[in-house]
Amino acid sequence: MHIDEPKLEGFMIDSGLVSRKDVDAAKAEAKKKSTSIGEILVNRGALTEDDLRRMQAYILGIPFVDLKNQKLDFSVLSLIPEPIARNHNIVAFKKINDSLEVAMLDTDDLTAIDFVKKKVGLRVLPRLTDAESMKWALLSYQKTLKAEFGDIIQKEASSLKTISDGGDEDIAEGDLKKLAADIPVVRIVDTLLKHAIIQDASDIHIEPEEDKVLVRYRVDGILRDAMILPKNTASGITARIKVLANLKLDEKRLPQDGRFKIDVGGEKVSFRVSTLPVYYGEKTVMRLLRESVSGFTLESLGFHGKGLEDLHHSLKATTGMILATGPTGSGKTTTLYTMLDIVNTPDVNISTIEDPVEYQMTRINQTQVRPEIGLSFANGLRTLVRQDPDIIMVGEIRDNETAALAINASLTGHLVLSTLHTNSAAGAIPRLLDMKVEPFLLVSTLNVVIAQRLIRRLSASKTKYFLNKDELNSLAEIISLDRMLEFLQEGKIIDKKDGFEKVPFWKPNPGKDSEDGYSSRIGLHEVLPVTNTIKNLIMKGATDHDIEEQAKTEGMMTMIEDGIFKAAQGITTIEEVLRVVSE
Repeated sequence: MHIDEPKLEGFMIDSGLVSRKDVDAAKAEAKKKSTSIGEILVNRGALTEDDLRRMQAYILGIPFVDLKNQKLDFSVLSLIPEPIARNHNIVAFKKINDSLEVAMLDTDDLTAIDFVKKKVGLRVLPRLTDAESMKWALLSYQKTLKAEFGDIIQKEASSLKTISDGGDEDIAEGDLKKLAADIPVVRIVDTLLKHAIIQDASDIHIEPEEDKVLVRYRVDGILRDAMILPKNTASGITARIKVLANLKLDEKRLPQDGRFKIDVGGEKVSFRVSTLPVYYGEKTVMRLLRESVSGFTLESLGFHGKGLEDLHHSLKATTGMILATGPTGSGKTTTLYTMLDIVNTPDVNISTIEDPVEYQMTRINQTQVRPEIGLSFANGLRTLVRQDPDIIMVGEIRDNETAALAINASLTGHLVLSTLHTNSAAGAIPRLLDMKVEPFLLVSTLNVVIAQRLIRRLSASKTKYFLNKDELNSLAEIISLDRMLEFLQEGKIIDKKDGFEKVPFWKPNPGKDSEDGYSSRIGLHEVLPVTNTIKNLIMKGATDHDIEEQAKTEGMMTMIEDGIFKAAQGITTIEEVLRVVSE
């Protein structure tokens, strides 16, 4: 925002919020640093950001709005999708004829204003607001959506009773088709999917019980009750999801798998559907896969320091193998795709074989595994090698044949990226040896192994604290405090002279920004470069423990150490790290 500085100085002094002495000192510093007086005063704590915004709004003649505790109209609020609102701190709060009033923290964010203008086709009128109002408005997305869902269930569920009171087994296929196309059922399922996307859920569980249907969402890795639906909605919801996923409507005794895709606010979301017969009907689980991977960087995924350097170095290689390991749902595919995005230049040919294709990327040839017609990872990989690729991504190394082909591809001049199910980076090596990969081939091809988990991030509102003696002793049982102190000093979290008594840690503040004090997730990683010393250990048949100890002496940060490092940065809590990383 371009503000007349002398006018702002005068207004600050007249308001009585800042003394003339503070303004003069800030003015001198602002001249040296080529920055604004307002920024200096906020950094010094003489003025809050919200006070500065109010003054700027007054001088610029932009109305200032206070949205705290206001009931916002969901039809207006939802004109801007929640991800856009959160990323750009912009919310729609009032619509009059062809004009839309939007509250912002920075009215100079022309990209956000332009996006909203194109999306809604209305004249956009920016208004300044404060941080508390923005938090309230962003929380309103969830509150109003829950209320909207409750209204839909109340209105629509009663009209389903006459159809489904007879029990699931009595409904013929024709009736199920009618039921799946019934307006109330369609509305319930559409709202359920929309709710899950806005909540940023990774999975939806729909579980029939004796007298109700329980819907649960997995958000930030934790499964939570989302809503309870009347029992009579069960068959309609299952039938609707089966229609969307192109599954057999009348098959209720066998499990089925399928998928479908929807477009919400310009974002494509894929749903991987699995149905399973249970005692009270069919349980449906849907995995949500957002198809856009743009905007991710290795830094934003949680890589830093030496591990980040090792990864960038390995991506410059034209041959060899990079492996990502960890349990299901630990973000391995996202990590591989972020790396593919880095190496995706016009002068290389990139091909992938996956099950399923989770993200879609331009200039990358992606193939979906189809075991039912004989297109397995191994068969697909054999063909890929004949397609003149420079870089190959194999969704997962599951068996000896795929492992042998992946190793062979990396030997013959290709860079191969893949995933493996092991608990640690060092554990990938004995796992590959179990798959009958020869040690001499492994040391010739393996460049780097990543192990990872996902942890919940703390929301903006959090409380700082320092560990007492007992807590430090408990931590010392899990990690080496001396090693950890070195990492924290190198990462400039604390000064070289400081000890653990100066290391800040944080606790969540439930209820202020989010229900449990956490929002979104980030990765914990250990990055193991296969150096000459580690190659020698592999050839000698060393255990994964020996390999890990050697990697640690060469500077590798283990997952739990990475977790404590992120806890000291204020990204997460020690409790969350210990919950996720079980040694």
